[in-house]
Amino acid sequence: MATKPVPPRPAPRLYLATLPVDEPAQLVAELPDLLAAADIAAVLVRLNETDQRTMISRIKALAPAIQNAGAALLIDGHPELVARGGADGAHLSGIAAMEDAAPSLKPDRIVGVGGLATRHDSMAAGEAGADYVLFGEPDAKGQRPSAEAIAERLEWWDELFEPPCVGFATSREEAEAFAAAGADFVLVGDFIWADPRGAKAALIEVGETITQAHASVIARARAEG
Repeated sequence: MATKPVPPRPAPRLYLATLPVDEPAQLVAELPDLLAAADIAAVLVRLNETDQRTMISRIKALAPAIQNAGAALLIDGHPELVARGGADGAHLSGIAAMEDAAPSLKPDRIVGVGGLATRHDSMAAGEAGADYVLFGEPDAKGQRPSAEAIAERLEWWDELFEPPCVGFATSREEAEAFAAAGADFVLVGDFIWADPRGAKAALIEVGETITQAHASVIARARAEG
């Protein structure tokens, strides 16, 4: 009896990281147009450090613009602010931080984790209940693996594990490579905001790029099958 073919994963979606947020008014004004321009699953809000009351106010100011567009709002760190700010979850660095935060966030909110230096760390995060794993972000010294190494890690994860994997892209070319490697989501941030054409044009272009990269992989697999 012939086995049924496994359906391919859907095309990757974008995960947009903000610049560090101090005064959110301009971002609140920009977000509806940006989130309508491409298939953005979630927004990672990076907050400038200040007192908790102020940070919570900034999250609350951003939440409607993000959530009304159908995207999830995740906070970079600060799991203690998630519920109080009305966010959908937190992104944490390292398994220890994830395990500390999980009891207060699970099962109602998203717990994503990065800072996973080894394959063992990645597997441990998945086993501990991470809602996604992120590969490729810079460490505390600003160092990160090569794009080839990140793509290899994404491909390995995609083939073996169920939780979604996210590739941290610093350019359109990296986004294309990570989509082709099997990323479920592609995290984009600084290069989007720095694009001289504007963030909207950059998001549209990178969204089209990852969709095309995924389609090419599917077409090649079908041709070879």
